Amino acid sequence: PWQVIEKRIKAAAMGDFITAIYNPLSKGRFWQLMRLRELFLRERSPETPVGIVRNVGRSDENIFTTTLQELNTDMADMFTVIIIGNSQSYTANNKMITPRGYYTKKKESKDNLGRQIMNSSFQTILENIDTSNQTLEHTWVACHCIHTTADFNMNNHIEVTNNAVPVLYKALYSDNPPAIITDVSMVTQGIRKAIAQKLGLNIKCYLTDERVKELAEKEGITRTQAGIRLAVEEYPNAIYAFGNAPTALIELVNLIRKRKAAPAGVIAAPVGFVNVKESKWQMKYGCPHIPTIFVNGRKGGSNVAATIINSILSWAEAEAMHPGKGV
Repeated sequence: PWQVIEKRIKAAAMGDFITAIYNPLSKGRFWQLMRLRELFLRERSPETPVGIVRNVGRSDENIFTTTLQELNTDMADMFTVIIIGNSQSYTANNKMITPRGYYTKKKESKDNLGRQIMNSSFQTILENIDTSNQTLEHTWVACHCIHTTADFNMNNHIEVTNNAVPVLYKALYSDNPPAIITDVSMVTQGIRKAIAQKLGLNIKCYLTDERVKELAEKEGITRTQAGIRLAVEEYPNAIYAFGNAPTALIELVNLIRKRKAAPAGVIAAPVGFVNVKESKWQMKYGCPHIPTIFVNGRKGGSNVAATIINSILSWAEAEAMHPGKGV
């Protein structure tokens, strides 16, 4: 059964074993190789050498090397042997070499220390959660939330709708990225400045706007609600991120349903006990067409909303499970 095979694949990857795959593809086995690659990328560097031999011992024998990141089904068939190197393997003169014995010289990493620590943390997270029945989007967002909160149960609270992560990633990296509006300034502060500045993102929180207090008192609403009303007037198509105030999320839902707002996407992660779950239900069932990332239940928080934005900004690193871009 595949479940048994997958456990063995995970063990081989985690054990840093050099791994040989015989007869990796056939008409009926067309997907397993890419799933194996996905599992190995969680434990190995994308640059791990891979040796590929076709038609071993025959006149048309063909030998070449690639990397774990570049490995794909076009490189193999049922007459192929694939050898995946370990952390010590390297290539030289188009040959894959693994030093003999337990050579433990530490390889230099191109990542800064912060990113190295984050990658190590993600490996620990992946060892402690079940990702077998969830999408890469879900896993990527959940790992960021768990890394921020040290709460493995966050994996069970994440819900991603309408391909929100790749959709919003594409929007933010476009020539005309949407603004990011937050309910409180703590969310704004948690978004990685290096990436935001590079992309020229406009990130705003309206709580400090002089008009907010006056509008809140006049209408008898919370300041966060007033902030969202003002934001929608100026940025109806923004990405809205909520990490604190359920009343602000409810306000946005009402404005969407009145067709005064059409957000590019929503991060629904307000936290607390009053109207928190209800605000998320209103968003989920009242605006099902909006790409949204939910932290269901009472969980959430400003730090969680910010890390979800950061997970979107680093979506290109998800397949290789190489987090920490801009750290």
